[in-house]
Amino acid sequence: MPNLWTSLFAFVTGQWDVINPHWRDSSTPRDESIRREEVPSWHQYVRASESRTIYPARVIPDLTRGDVANPSGLINGEGGSTVFTRASTGDEAPSVTVDFGQNTVGIISISFAGSSSTSTSGTVGHENDERKDQEDSSNSRPGIRLAFSETLQFLSNVSDFSRSYNGDTITPGSDQIAVGQNAYTWTAKHGCQHPDEQGKGQVCADGLHGFRYLRIYLDALPSDAPHTTPQGQVNISSVSLALSAYHGTSDTFKGWFECSDEELTQWWFDGVYTNDLCVDEFRGAEDAEPRGAASETLEGKIVLHDAPKRDRDPMNYTLPLFDYPLWWVVCSHDYVWYTGDVEYISTYYANLVAVLDGWYVSVTDPETGLVTKGLNGTSGYGDYAFLPRQGPVTYYNALYVLALRRAAEMAAEIGKERDAERWVARADDVASTLARRNFDTARGAFFDGTDGNGEFVAAHAQDGNSLAILAGGVVDTNTARGILAYYAGAASRTYGNAFYDSDAVGQGFSQRVYAFISYFEMAARFASGVGETAVEEMRRLYGWMAGQDPGVTFWEGIGGPDGRPYEDGFTSMAHGWSTGIVPLMSGHVLGVRPTGPGFRTWSVVPEVSGLKWAKGVVPTPEGEGIRVEWEDLGKGEGVQFRIVVWAARGTRGVVGVPVRARDVVVDVGGRVVYRGRDGVGARFEGEKVWVEVEGGDAVDGVAISVRLVQEGL
Repeated sequence: MPNLWTSLFAFVTGQWDVINPHWRDSSTPRDESIRREEVPSWHQYVRASESRTIYPARVIPDLTRGDVANPSGLINGEGGSTVFTRASTGDEAPSVTVDFGQNTVGIISISFAGSSSTSTSGTVGHENDERKDQEDSSNSRPGIRLAFSETLQFLSNVSDFSRSYNGDTITPGSDQIAVGQNAYTWTAKHGCQHPDEQGKGQVCADGLHGFRYLRIYLDALPSDAPHTTPQGQVNISSVSLALSAYHGTSDTFKGWFECSDEELTQWWFDGVYTNDLCVDEFRGAEDAEPRGAASETLEGKIVLHDAPKRDRDPMNYTLPLFDYPLWWVVCSHDYVWYTGDVEYISTYYANLVAVLDGWYVSVTDPETGLVTKGLNGTSGYGDYAFLPRQGPVTYYNALYVLALRRAAEMAAEIGKERDAERWVARADDVASTLARRNFDTARGAFFDGTDGNGEFVAAHAQDGNSLAILAGGVVDTNTARGILAYYAGAASRTYGNAFYDSDAVGQGFSQRVYAFISYFEMAARFASGVGETAVEEMRRLYGWMAGQDPGVTFWEGIGGPDGRPYEDGFTSMAHGWSTGIVPLMSGHVLGVRPTGPGFRTWSVVPEVSGLKWAKGVVPTPEGEGIRVEWEDLGKGEGVQFRIVVWAARGTRGVVGVPVRARDVVVDVGGRVVYRGRDGVGARFEGEKVWVEVEGGDAVDGVAISVRLVQEGL
């Protein structure tokens, strides 16, 4: 069975060969596509490097320090190698900072052209200098230290994050090298050049790093004596990185997205690239952090890390988080619906029952019927952000409703009708109670949780309000739009929408933005028919991250009031949970979603949201994918909207066609199916005409157009 998390990643990126190489699009081999004159327009947005071996893009001139000759030599080889010289420790440490152009992750290699532990001759490897040969035969070699950072803001002589920061400490945050006398290539494997019996030692490197910038400087740690010295001369001929993460070149994409707004299109592909950096082989001893959860069951598997530079281990506290078991239920449903792996439900059904009918029942207040943090010893439990909230928290209960409804669909799929009915009934009860007890009528939004006295705290959270809209049955469309209007006014920041409207729960919460949680608010906006406000929020959020260093990749969190990384240099600037723009654009703007396991049934419901056109493919397990192209032609008398859908034979779906009024004509392939009133296979509801269609026409697809009803007809 494919790994759950990498399978969900494959949906988000459209790179299905992560799960199964047979799902790769083999119809257009990469070499053949390169030879073609017409390369698909979306290829220009792909961020992946051409090769898994990546070289720096440039040296940053303003950051070159000390005695460095030919700093660009290690980039382009022109003028020979780059020479670092330091005659004494009183001299400034010579350093060069190289820029890889965008965030990346992997193992650095440095090709040294030789070194000398003395710099008096000015020449490395001078064979006729007998005194120099004698000095270089000593054990003390000139030291090179490496510091990595995702941003220039937090670049220093130690890395913004390194494996040793989380335990098993062998470095102070920089990688150390004792440079040999003769030419050779050094590779940054985790460990020490001079190990001791305790598994530590001297002249050590943490190995793998996620970063954009690399500072290289001639220096040595006092604790590394006598093996290294902070002076001498070192020649470097080149620097490269072996990419360890998923290499998402254009030929790996089974799905893609493009629209009339080039920025939104680019951010979709930037989200893909961000997620690619998080996908890697699990190597517990080498580059997974020592956080107590590594096991033989993970070793060598392709996994989805939290981020390339940090949290490369599943951690040992995940399950005790109050909300994460519910996310497992929701993600399990996504996994089955997107991949068609129905067997997964049966395999883990007992776990599903234990989560919903066991543990969450044990933390449900019998008087209110709401999940209540604090019951059954859960006061100290965390959640995705370890927030200090208590009581019948709206977020937990709205997520509970969503999980119950998703679980009911899975239960029905394998014939567990009684469980399905029970879970739907419980979801309805919790939804009704939540709306009645937790809604703040004065603000028009849901309270977050309660204080120690059982009174609601004066705070309204992005997570709970968004999920209350998405869970189904909690609020109607008008109430949902009111919630979203309130939140836009109360929490809007130049860099997105804050995840709280006040600091009542925690200091600075009203200024902090999580793209992870903002995904649910933007999804709620699309679902409530106010997609233009979702796009507006998207522009602030993703536009801010794209416009700041390091660019391209999306951050773990943004802090206020100036929009900086919320935990300074510790912040992951390439975090998988912040890539929600990918499913938002594919699932809402393009509009493609499965309504049954493996897309055997599906829906295409595009949200125009102020855009002129969109096109793309959402991958399916059969390999063909569902392709959609739509165009909004405006309010003229002719055709106002046109959409074409290509889907696999044997599947069926419904297309929600956006219309500006009930009095329109909708035709499918030239055949009128709707003329101002419901007909066979077509109906008007919620500003859309819903048309039932069958997959199968691989050439022309299903073409649907909308025009005004002409007078007299």
